[in-house]
Amino acid sequence: MGSVGTGSVRTGKVRWHLTMSLDGFVAGPGHSMDWMAGMKVTPGVHEEAIGSLGAVLGGRRGYDAVAAQHPGQASRQPYGGAWSGPVFVLTHHPEDAIPDPGITFLDCDVAEAVEIGLAAAAGKDLELHGQDIARQCVEQGLVEEFHVYLAPVMLGSGVRLFDAPGIDPVRWARIHDGDPALAVELRYRPA
Repeated sequence: MGSVGTGSVRTGKVRWHLTMSLDGFVAGPGHSMDWMAGMKVTPGVHEEAIGSLGAVLGGRRGYDAVAAQHPGQASRQPYGGAWSGPVFVLTHHPEDAIPDPGITFLDCDVAEAVEIGLAAAAGKDLELHGQDIARQCVEQGLVEEFHVYLAPVMLGSGVRLFDAPGIDPVRWARIHDGDPALAVELRYRPA
């Protein structure tokens, strides 16, 4: 995919960055994230993501769930507060959203929201939070990189990674060394 935009030069990209359970869920029921407590990632992974992050675009359902789980907590920022910057929430009803001074609510189509987020990212990456927003961006060809960390847990229910019945398969090429179309083999045993 080429650079999103109206001809302007930029270095940041639209990335979908998340942790997923072995059975394909990115959040538990009610968008709960408590299943990630104690989760370990390769050293430097979060620091790399934070260093290249300029802005976040999320959806209303996820925002409402986080706001309900953490009432009164202003400026809910990703990465446990290790990053701060512009956060946008795309919604058709900004007037009834729980206000937060660190959040900008947008009422527009997803492509325009991506443009707004990229402009605010000032040359850094725009990270997508929220599966419906990410799905819409994938369907419109707006996602330039997909970073997924597979967690050694099965949730059984919750928010699926990608729920888009009826669309053609979306293929990705691996960025790392080796054959970019090669399936990744993962082996686990019960912990």
